[in-house]
Amino acid sequence: MRLISIDVLKDGMVLGRTIWNEAGHPLLKKGVVINERIILRLQQLHTHYLYIDDEISKGIEVEDTVPQIVRNRAISTIKNSFQSLNGLNTASASYVLDQKSKEIVSIVDELLLAVTGSNEILTVLADAYLFDEYLYQHSFQVTLYSIAIAKELGHSAEDLRIIGIGALLHDIGKIMVPKEIITKPGRLTHEEFETMKMHTRYGFDVLRNLHTISLLVAHCAFQHHERIDGSGYPRGLVDFEIHPFAKIIGVADVFDAVTTNRVYREKMLPSQGLAIVEAGSGTIYDPKIVNALKKAVVHYPNGAILKLSDGRRGIVSKQDSLDPILPWIRIFEENDELLPATYEINLADYPTVFIVKVETDYLVPAAFE
Repeated sequence: MRLISIDVLKDGMVLGRTIWNEAGHPLLKKGVVINERIILRLQQLHTHYLYIDDEISKGIEVEDTVPQIVRNRAISTIKNSFQSLNGLNTASASYVLDQKSKEIVSIVDELLLAVTGSNEILTVLADAYLFDEYLYQHSFQVTLYSIAIAKELGHSAEDLRIIGIGALLHDIGKIMVPKEIITKPGRLTHEEFETMKMHTRYGFDVLRNLHTISLLVAHCAFQHHERIDGSGYPRGLVDFEIHPFAKIIGVADVFDAVTTNRVYREKMLPSQGLAIVEAGSGTIYDPKIVNALKKAVVHYPNGAILKLSDGRRGIVSKQDSLDPILPWIRIFEENDELLPATYEINLADYPTVFIVKVETDYLVPAAFE
């Protein structure tokens, strides 16, 4: 299968990967032949990238770290837990969430098993899943990224569980922010942003009163927007004042925010999102955490077409578990000349060659369609 931009999707292409909704039902199944009606629907759903099957990508597969059934259960639990707090005051919200804590911990344990039980680099393909509510998808993915970072940093099993719970609930306070601000399709005004920032305090107030979950989880919610140079909120804490778990969740939060579809902004590819985070390494983000993220997640997804500095063009065929920055590539062009047969290279074997760009809008020659 091959990753492409919806801008080059056209009649007759074959969908390479099922697209799911938040209820765990397939909206479009793998193998469906694309037509104009489907393209229009995907545009309405703000889909930016998707996978197709064609000759050039034959045999290339993409597997999520978390099985579909576990993902469905996690999203459902997050949605139900968050929605159960609608309209409640802080004390009532704490009581209700306490009743749901076993369910929340159980989901985190399943995600821990999926992430820590695999030696593969974390792959999360947000565009394979379409949600009416961004908050639930975001909370799920930040949990996965946070666990993967913490695993890379060598945290204990108990730490991983607390970090996972903290990540899953880090944005719980947004339930108490007016929905018109949460869902506004554009830049917030100063007043709206000040209201939005209150979600960290709201989340802290709900979570600190739980009897069944560690108080550290509340601090994760309170501090995940703090930055090591003191530029964050709500208290402008600096490096040593921010809890290490909150630092991890903060980096995971930003990475997911820039690599996930939003109505008002096109999502970035993983390599672009990692570059954004890395730009803040040592100034607003802890460098150790940024480096752990870079080691833990896929930079160039299987099926992505890459242009190399030596004039070759190829498609990512598999990942190198020792170095996620340097995948295996199926070469099909050299200096814009189509090859009579493809061949595979491991980019790690070519230290002077680098990736120039990811080409999701590349038009594959007819011979490979």
